[in-house]
Amino acid sequence: MRFLLVSIALGAAAAAAVAQQPQKPAATESSSWVLPGTSGSPIDGQLFHAQVLLDAAGFSPGVIDGKNGSSFKLALKGFQQANGLQATGKLDAPTRQALLRNSKPSTAYVKLGPDDVRSTYIFPLPKDPEQQYKLPFLGYRNMLEKVAERYHTTPATVVALNGPDKLIGLGQTLRLPNVIPTSRDYSGTQAKGAQLMNLLNVDAQEPHGTYVVVDKSDGVLRVMDGPVPPGPYSTEADVKSGSAKATQSDTATTNDTASEGRVVAQFPVTMGSTHDPLPIGKWKVPTFSFLPPFHYQPDLFWDAKDTAQEHMLPPGPNGPVGVAWLDLTKEHYGIHGTPEPSTIGKSESHGCIRMTNWDVMRLARIMGKPGFTAIFQQ
Repeated sequence: MRFLLVSIALGAAAAAAVAQQPQKPAATESSSWVLPGTSGSPIDGQLFHAQVLLDAAGFSPGVIDGKNGSSFKLALKGFQQANGLQATGKLDAPTRQALLRNSKPSTAYVKLGPDDVRSTYIFPLPKDPEQQYKLPFLGYRNMLEKVAERYHTTPATVVALNGPDKLIGLGQTLRLPNVIPTSRDYSGTQAKGAQLMNLLNVDAQEPHGTYVVVDKSDGVLRVMDGPVPPGPYSTEADVKSGSAKATQSDTATTNDTASEGRVVAQFPVTMGSTHDPLPIGKWKVPTFSFLPPFHYQPDLFWDAKDTAQEHMLPPGPNGPVGVAWLDLTKEHYGIHGTPEPSTIGKSESHGCIRMTNWDVMRLARIMGKPGFTAIFQQ
């Protein structure tokens, strides 16, 4: 079945088409679409290419959309620090030169196959847990949403790259961010995890990490390779008493990570809120769960309705924790995915570490297996 991009982007049942090559519509057409990189396009070609190269380098910009957003600036700064460049957070000439050592093009033309478009679609998708628990699966709303997530972007960006009068469907060809993996050999990953890594275009060839650091001050999760910093692990009692044991004196800090290890990857995250702050301390990640159901307990949610009931919500990429839950030894806390990737770093969480679905799967691949250390610091 084929659908038009513009209708799907608007949440309707049908829309416009995808041709083999994007072409600028005639001036008489109502569409305002223009070729990416030209005047009037919502996509800045230079920024877009930098985002693709940052993603390839392991410094995730979040969604790839060609915009100079906060997650992009954090990715630039992390890449600059890791490569001995001045940490400006700007796409300056030295940073562009360093990124362009990878000659990877910014986009690729993809003939859509089963992995791109086949799924259990749920439309409309209710936001209320009282309605979600009645469903068998919390899947994507439509093909456009699935394709956008698989290629680490947004539905609006897919439309901007191809024009609103392009078809989407099995066998159609779309111009998409070039995040196609160099390897899909996910040996050593459990079957469900490997399937999700493939569906979310996670490269099987990733660096190795030994522990992660989340710094409350800058909104990123850094993957470190090196000895785990010394010091005791935190407990629930430490949190309740306010005496978290992991402090900047005994952990790798933002400006001195080299003393304990080197940064091999960085991801933008949403971490806690005023109601549910980041649990400062040194924790373990004892288990991974892929496509998990979610035990919705309204007593744990400050924004839950007074009438909300406890439910076991079904799994799915549009579930509250997305496609993966990396459990923490802090009760009720974990590192997990999200149903809304464009909100990462821009909204509050209920204390957990929230990532895009593709980034949390990449983190699982980098860490390899459960048991690693997660350090949360001010």
